[in-house]
Amino acid sequence: MSAPEEGSPEARLAALGLTLPKVSPPLAAYVPAVRTGDYVYTAGQLPLVDGQLLATGKVGADIGVVEASALARTCALNALAAVVSVTGELSAIRRIVKLTGFVASAPAFTQQAQVVNGASELLLEVFGDAGRHARSAVLPMDAPVEVELIAEVRDT
Repeated sequence: MSAPEEGSPEARLAALGLTLPKVSPPLAAYVPAVRTGDYVYTAGQLPLVDGQLLATGKVGADIGVVEASALARTCALNALAAVVSVTGELSAIRRIVKLTGFVASAPAFTQQAQVVNGASELLLEVFGDAGRHARSAVLPMDAPVEVELIAEVRDT
């Protein structure tokens, strides 16, 4: 296996001291990732390392923001591994389009966006501008409702 090309996502990941983990086997009747056309959709990724959940509990009660952000980073790394499981290599990713983060929160916790930043920041570190993405951090700031939309548009 040759060394990753300088500036490639593989090289950036290595410079961060990270490697893609093995994809954890599904816990139910689903697959880790599905490719359709030019898009890969991943299943929800938990903060697993070697098949073990790194933490349990509610953010804001059992887990602090900094630890939860690191857990979100692990989730993003696992999501990248899921993508690579269907593309063959990290460099096949042209850009990150959308990230949705779910945060199990204590009732008064409102910093979901800061937690999900752990995942967003990893994607930016690995892909640079191609890592900038639309994002939902489900129900931050004590908001009662959040809506996301994907629109296919025609060229103008």
